[in-house]
Amino acid sequence: MSVGILLITHNRIGAELLETATRMLGCCPLAAVAIDVHEQDDPDQLRRQILECAERLDDGAGLLVLTDLYGATPTNITDALCRRGHVRVLSGVNLPMVVRVLNYCQLELAALAEKALSGGRDGVFGCNEERLS
Repeated sequence: MSVGILLITHNRIGAELLETATRMLGCCPLAAVAIDVHEQDDPDQLRRQILECAERLDDGAGLLVLTDLYGATPTNITDALCRRGHVRVLSGVNLPMVVRVLNYCQLELAALAEKALSGGRDGVFGCNEERLS
C-alpha cells in the first residue's frame, strides 16, 4: 500500500508539475492524478469528480491532495475530502514539492505531508541573495 496523490489546480498546472517531476525522476512511483479546474467548471461536479478520484487513489494508506492557491476554487472544493479520514490537503504546490513527494513515496501519509511541505519551502530561494553570499 502507498499513499495516493491528487493534484487539484487551475488549468493544467498540476498535470504539468506531475509530468515534469515524472520525467525528471524517470517514473511516477505513486498512484497520482491531476484534476484541472477551469473558471467555467461547476464546483459541485468537480467535488463529485474529486470524490471519485479519491476512492480510486486511496488503497488504504491515505490520500495527499496538493492544490495551487489557498482560498481559490481548487482548495475550496476539497471540503468534502477534508472530512474524511486519512486525507491531507496542502496548498501552494510547486515543482520541488512534487519531486519531494515522489522521492519519498514509501512514507506514511503524515510523514509524506511533512516532506511535501518542507520540499515546497526549501525549494524557494532568493537567487540574488544566494549568489552574493
